[in-house]
Amino acid sequence: MMPHRQGLIALGLVVIVAAFAAAAQGTYPTRPIKLVAPFPPGGGTDIFARLVAARLSQDLGWNVVVENKPGAAGIIGVEAVTKSAADGYTLVLGQTSNLAISPALSKLGYDPLKDLTPVALVASTPLVLVASPKSPFTTLPGLVAAAKAKPGAITIASPGNGTVGHLTGEMFMRAAGIQLLHVPYKGAAPALTDVLGGQVDIYFATAQSVAPHIKAGTVRALGVTSMKRLAALPDVATIAASGYPDFEATSWYGVLVPAGTPEAIVARLGSEITRVLSNDEVRASVASEGGEVLAGSRDQFAAYLASEHAKWSKAVKESGAKID
Repeated sequence: MMPHRQGLIALGLVVIVAAFAAAAQGTYPTRPIKLVAPFPPGGGTDIFARLVAARLSQDLGWNVVVENKPGAAGIIGVEAVTKSAADGYTLVLGQTSNLAISPALSKLGYDPLKDLTPVALVASTPLVLVASPKSPFTTLPGLVAAAKAKPGAITIASPGNGTVGHLTGEMFMRAAGIQLLHVPYKGAAPALTDVLGGQVDIYFATAQSVAPHIKAGTVRALGVTSMKRLAALPDVATIAASGYPDFEATSWYGVLVPAGTPEAIVARLGSEITRVLSNDEVRASVASEGGEVLAGSRDQFAAYLASEHAKWSKAVKESGAKID
């Protein structure tokens, strides 16, 4: 009697496990999916999150809802996701600052390499080194020559200590062998405003924010930080092609889920997001924001995240950057 009962229990467990596996692979999702954007509406993270959510919903009939959860340079939203159920119904669009830079600046409530599982890279947006129209700088070589002649005399704005813009400036100083005077601001908007007004000489700005000013001639572009020219700014040379072949710094975005999410669900999400990103309309939308769609497997995303974590950690250490 007892062995028979144990057999029934074992059989029942097999059936339950099989049902869950089938649900994960075949009928997922059965309810709305939340994609957390850990920054306020209107910025790059929000724009790309809504683009992915809209296409998944439109193409697959899924109900993917974007939830903005801003605060602490994106840390609050990412940490909330790491503490969510690992069931495939809570995703986050993480990016350079909260996955690669912030962990090197302070002790966080999460480890991006252990507490999250990469699903799919989405896009990258390089920075553009721009000069105030009131400055004498019209070329990158001219800027470097002037900086070498008068170390510390040229001012460089940033959105704040420890930001992508700040650390990109620090990396460029080391690559070019120059010293600039860092002027941190409390955000990108006031930094750009003072560059436009001539209060600061140069600035590594996001392509999205500065492209209209470049096209209007209200600011000068000296180089982009990607390895190839931007479709949105085809006349602006890369810094890599201007004498610094290994120089690259971008803000990138990728979808992740809490560690422990079932492999079948991670694989389904990864394949569907990658498929969505191959759409010509999606690529055009990303390009219009000064970005580029990133392709690659989940394993490639994991390797990329690890390499970016190491790169920006080194930049933080070498610069001595501290959060405001």
